Amino acid sequence: MNKYTNPNGELALKKRSINKQPMDNHSILSAKNVDVFYGEKQALFDVNLELTANSVTSLIGPSGCGKSTLLRCFNRMNDVISTCKVMGSIKLDGQDIHDKKVDVVSLRQKVGMVFQKPNPFPKSIFENVAYGPKIHGLAKSSRELEEIVEKSLRRAGLWEEVKDRLEQPGTGLSGGQQQRLCIARAIAVSPEVILMDEPCSALDPIATAIVEELIDELREKYTIVIVTHSMQQAARVSQQTAFFHLGYMVEFGETDAIFTTPKDERTQNYITGRIG
Repeated sequence: MNKYTNPNGELALKKRSINKQPMDNHSILSAKNVDVFYGEKQALFDVNLELTANSVTSLIGPSGCGKSTLLRCFNRMNDVISTCKVMGSIKLDGQDIHDKKVDVVSLRQKVGMVFQKPNPFPKSIFENVAYGPKIHGLAKSSRELEEIVEKSLRRAGLWEEVKDRLEQPGTGLSGGQQQRLCIARAIAVSPEVILMDEPCSALDPIATAIVEELIDELREKYTIVIVTHSMQQAARVSQQTAFFHLGYMVEFGETDAIFTTPKDERTQNYITGRIG
């Protein structure tokens, strides 16, 4: 029997005990007066928030409200869109990520990303995880590289499932395993922050439960920002939640407070299903 199911075969999500309190209280990633434009169209308006180290922050809101746009700002993924213009200040460890001195490759090493659909490279399981450490020169020897790969796969909760088939293609894994492989790939370069853009939307309930448990374990070492359309998921995994609507960040605070005593009527309407 899978450890995420009860004797009746039902998901045992309610039995999970996720720590709702941040482990640290200092800000690691912040946005101040951030506006984002795609050509003439403004996608985000004056966003201000600070993300706490070693915590999970959920970005929630209707489709097209700006959640993923903000997420891509944090590691300058929007740079690849020629019509996109980002204004305001985004800081990682107190340094503005748009400063001319900031190397984008190094930034993306510090701020990793896991996408909505699992996207393993067309390489072996081993090479998927080893790729980042290789290009960033993080391993001085083959043995050191092997240790990084094993450590990353263990942190992603995947080592025991793949340790005997590391040379097989990563694309041959199940959807949930592929997503955990992508998480292992992200953490192999020792990031400070992991961005997750709806990481469970393509997964079944059991795979989702496994990834959610993993997210809670990973926050002991990393700061995580997750975009999710599932309010239940946001309530389960995050300590902080930001609600977006029509490009504005309407409300930001502790997750329990956002879901039980929201300050803004629009938040209340979204949570209760009146808008969405």
